[in-house]
Amino acid sequence: MLSDVKILDLSTLLPGPYASMVLADLGAKVLRVESPTRIDLVREMSPQVGTSSAAHQYLNRSKESIALDLKQPEAIEIIKALVQEYDVVLEQFRPGVMDRLGIGYETLKAINPKLIYCAITGYGQTGPYKDRAGHDLNYLAIAGISSYSKRKEQSPIPQGIQIADVAGGSLHGVIGILTALHHRQRTSEGQMIDISMTDCAFALNAMSGAGALAGNEIPGAESQLLNGGTFYDYYQTSDGRYLSVGSLEPKFFSGLCQLLDLEHLLPLASKPSAQQQIKDSFTLAFKQKTYQQWQAIFIKLDLCVEPVLNLKEACEHPHIVARELIVDVQHPQTGIQKQLACPIKFSGYQPEYQQAGGEVGVDGKQILSELGLSNSKITAFKKSGVVTF
Repeated sequence: MLSDVKILDLSTLLPGPYASMVLADLGAKVLRVESPTRIDLVREMSPQVGTSSAAHQYLNRSKESIALDLKQPEAIEIIKALVQEYDVVLEQFRPGVMDRLGIGYETLKAINPKLIYCAITGYGQTGPYKDRAGHDLNYLAIAGISSYSKRKEQSPIPQGIQIADVAGGSLHGVIGILTALHHRQRTSEGQMIDISMTDCAFALNAMSGAGALAGNEIPGAESQLLNGGTFYDYYQTSDGRYLSVGSLEPKFFSGLCQLLDLEHLLPLASKPSAQQQIKDSFTLAFKQKTYQQWQAIFIKLDLCVEPVLNLKEACEHPHIVARELIVDVQHPQTGIQKQLACPIKFSGYQPEYQQAGGEVGVDGKQILSELGLSNSKITAFKKSGVVTF
């Protein structure tokens, strides 16, 4: 569906590569520009499959790769030549780095006025924190999310997924790029997109943020409807596993209380002062049976109670399987690699996964040939370290 869109991706780690992977899944042609000397740390993560990590091979599927030493002027000229043919530049450097390299937005805009340039950074292109280093944990902390995403009297915990990186940087980056492409289609104008992972994480305070700003209600640990302040929570079974209970609506709460023989709790559902009593009663009730016993009961009922699965169990869950959320992707060493599928379903489009992410700069020679460079010129660039393949 995006087969007419060409993206030059200069990003590393998670936010930018995840964004460009989503766009590649939707058909865009993505060329990743990598450093031949400073290896993307995601390549070295565990587990390793062949010569790089499974995470790298997933995040960079269906992409081409060229390895350029951007400290050399010849490499900068190659970028400028590529920009003439590309629709989008995606980068993740700190503010000012691309300008110092000689390929900042204004420079590239002069070459291609229709260019859409998306910069994903921790704190954005402006503001007192723009040059500050950070990671997902820091962005969630600054955005106010960590302060009420915890148990009372306990410290915030590192999340299992990178919320600010992906829900903040990657997905908002995709939204910005697609919006700019639509705008360009109508006006022929390019665009500079400034994505701050902290800004976007701050915007994820959807309901709590509204209450804090308009109602002066500052959320704390286990103080709200959905963060442990009610019976909406996790409960341990007799064998140490957990069930998630989201039975907020009256019909679900009533059905659950009847099942657990706790009908005396029905009048207390909406009373804040009674929430701990309800939680204590649920805690005792769920410890009366094993995880499997509860599973056998709740699979037949529609009460908003589901098991807490580990990731292997989630991959094998019948709903995940039925929705085809795991796909087979071609891999240069193993032949086939199982990966997470694109979760967006279309009536008239099926994503195509060309191959798992490959070696650094593996497509460099082909890309330079397509730019019109002679074999002798390409050989000279390789010898001098401008390009590596």
